[in-house]
Amino acid sequence: MTLPAMDDRNTDQATYWNGLGGKHWTDQQKVQDAVLAPVSKILIDRAGIKPGDRILDVGCGCGATSFDLAKQTGVTGHITGIDISAPMLARARELTPPGAPIEFVLADATVYAFKPASVNMLFSRFGVMFFAEPELSFANMRKALAPKGRLIFACWRTPRENPMLMLALQEAYKHVPKLPEVKPEDPGPFSFASEDRVKKVLGDAGFSSIALESADLKFDIAVGQGLDAALTTVLAIGPASRALQDQPPDLVAAATKSIREALATHLIGNQVLLGGSIWIVTASNG
Repeated sequence: MTLPAMDDRNTDQATYWNGLGGKHWTDQQKVQDAVLAPVSKILIDRAGIKPGDRILDVGCGCGATSFDLAKQTGVTGHITGIDISAPMLARARELTPPGAPIEFVLADATVYAFKPASVNMLFSRFGVMFFAEPELSFANMRKALAPKGRLIFACWRTPRENPMLMLALQEAYKHVPKLPEVKPEDPGPFSFASEDRVKKVLGDAGFSSIALESADLKFDIAVGQGLDAALTTVLAIGPASRALQDQPPDLVAAATKSIREALATHLIGNQVLLGGSIWIVTASNG
């Protein structure tokens, strides 16, 4: 595996997203795109995208958000998706509609040499919480942003506000050891849960007019396919899947039973609806 040039402090994340993490997300791409579609919708609704906009999609993964953005900008716009995961970008390129004004770049946004003032919007759906030194990463990305350009991204709020991510993990912990402790500001899904931290990071990186809006959502982790589909999803990707990795089969079986029973309490028809809470973060370049 050849990793792109990067800040050495981001190497662990790059290794994960070019290894098992990237494979799992790519394998689950269709399901994850459907599960997270409500986040994409609210972000795009808030973004005020115009035809002709040039947008940097940070942590674009398998490309779903880049494709959604391109529908808003039209052929006169341009979307640059950047990610450190080669397998996820390979899937994104496979799925790119012919003629779409989209390019994908394998790079670490902390050190990538962006063309100055080349975009008028920085956009991200859950792609900015994994930088080891986010102030440096956002300062570098701001170089790509034109004066008065806009920043908008979604990040998770606290674990307790996100059963969508935590319910299965809590059930797994009844049977298997806990994952290594992650500090609140360590790179990971919840590293931007603190409003004060987000404002400080962006302020230190040179952004202004920083605002955070909370949004509570319901996620159908079964994507309309019933309880077994929901169970398959949480066992394939996310915190519970990592906790169960390499555990003895009897413990995995016991944890799986507990997770299934917990998910069943959220079954409505063929949907398994779990709550989630996110920040919609906006800011300006000057």
